[in-house]
Amino acid sequence: MLRNRIPVCAPKIGEQDVKRVAECVRSTWVSGISEYVVEFEEKFSRYCGCRYGVATNSGTTALHLALATLDIKKGDEVIIPTFTMIATANAVTYTGAKPVLIDSELHTWNIDVSRIEEKITKRTKAIMPIHTYGHPADMDPIVEISEKYGLYVVEDAAEAHGAEYKDNKIGSIGHLGCFSFYANKIITTGEGGMIVTNDEKLAEKARWLRAHAFGRNGKHFYHEALGFGYRLSGLQAALGLAQLERIDEFVSIRRNNAKLYKSLLSELREKITLHPEAPWTKNVYWMYSILIQESFGIPRDELMKELELEGIETRTFFYPIHVQPVYAKQYQEDSFPVADELSRKGINLPSGNSLTTEEVIYICECIKKHAKNED
Repeated sequence: MLRNRIPVCAPKIGEQDVKRVAECVRSTWVSGISEYVVEFEEKFSRYCGCRYGVATNSGTTALHLALATLDIKKGDEVIIPTFTMIATANAVTYTGAKPVLIDSELHTWNIDVSRIEEKITKRTKAIMPIHTYGHPADMDPIVEISEKYGLYVVEDAAEAHGAEYKDNKIGSIGHLGCFSFYANKIITTGEGGMIVTNDEKLAEKARWLRAHAFGRNGKHFYHEALGFGYRLSGLQAALGLAQLERIDEFVSIRRNNAKLYKSLLSELREKITLHPEAPWTKNVYWMYSILIQESFGIPRDELMKELELEGIETRTFFYPIHVQPVYAKQYQEDSFPVADELSRKGINLPSGNSLTTEEVIYICECIKKHAKNED
């Protein structure tokens, strides 16, 4: 057993990060829209291939603010995959709109594009695809459907910093792209998020709503709309700027570790399903994830317990939205077999920026040790 426990996904914080945050503290401009926030918005949006960035205090608030900016409201519908983290559905619900759930497909674990059109009604206002675990959704047909029906596309890119779809950076393809900078993401601000867009009017409106829709034309404490307290602090932005300088390094670390996982676990292809990467994408492997098939010999949850005893932290896949207690009643007549299968079989393996080659080898050895040979 390795001496230290291997976390499932820990941030990599270095002296350059500490230095940049300390610089912000000394400036005393730690809240409000400081120069650090503006610089972070400009640099991250440019990295994503977008003209504008609007920083927020979480990935969830980025999603909610994006939908509010598009005037999504009670009586509207937003199409999302059921296989996602609950923040996606919650952001829709916060607006008063209804999340309309779509099953996933097994090729990429993303939203099944072939099932979107049948769910569109007169109340549908937007499609929100998720780039699951860092793998881009198939965006071309989603954009085509949105243009056919006059719908917005909001990319939930919380897990996909630096991922690419047909040479386009994720976040730049829809009307708005939303990112999270939670501690386990590819770059972090501790807590934080951002909307990116190429639409100047949407960016301006999002900035206005982000800070309580403060009055214009000199009327500072005069509010013409229901806004939010969703600003990112200067301290967080300073950390984000330092992290952003190393984002390509962090993406390379995750992709290289994914390549090693794939190589070492390939002999178990009859017992597990390896993390996919479609040829038209660049997967950033926010998590390196596998599906445990029945032929593995022991159940998924038992394997996770064994790995925990050996110092390896793991996570199950998401519980789909349609089984979440807060949502289940309204979807009890629907069927989502692929999402159920993913949730039942999936394990997220350690995938952080500090994960070493030695640790990946050890993890794979432990997994292979617990696979049962057929008689």
